[in-house]
Amino acid sequence: MTNNDILKKLRVALKLRDDDIVKILSLVDFRISKSELGAFFRKEDHPKYMECGDQILRNFLNGLVIHLRGPMPPKNSNKEKVSNSKTGIVQSEASAKASKKKFIKKKSLLHSKTNKKSND
Repeated sequence: MTNNDILKKLRVALKLRDDDIVKILSLVDFRISKSELGAFFRKEDHPKYMECGDQILRNFLNGLVIHLRGPMPPKNSNKEKVSNSKTGIVQSEASAKASKKKFIKKKSLLHSKTNKKSND
């Protein structure tokens, strides 16, 4: 299966028009005209047929992810950083709370097992 076939199948499956594909490619700063795009959808024996390269398909797939999911949130969040004085590791506040909760859950499970054994 060629890149042209993949592009054609995605176009049909997602009900995309040429305008939509041009917009999706522009989301990743890849500019292409409708006529260049139309050359990918022609039959292989047509004189104006053009083979879809890996770069174009890759950019289309990356743009499609942005189009369907939305843009990625920024990696640096405004959450406070908490440092663990014992290990010297800096964690976000949310991950520090999560690790404390995990420890508490494990501890409570141990206590419940020992209580059951002592009652028997």
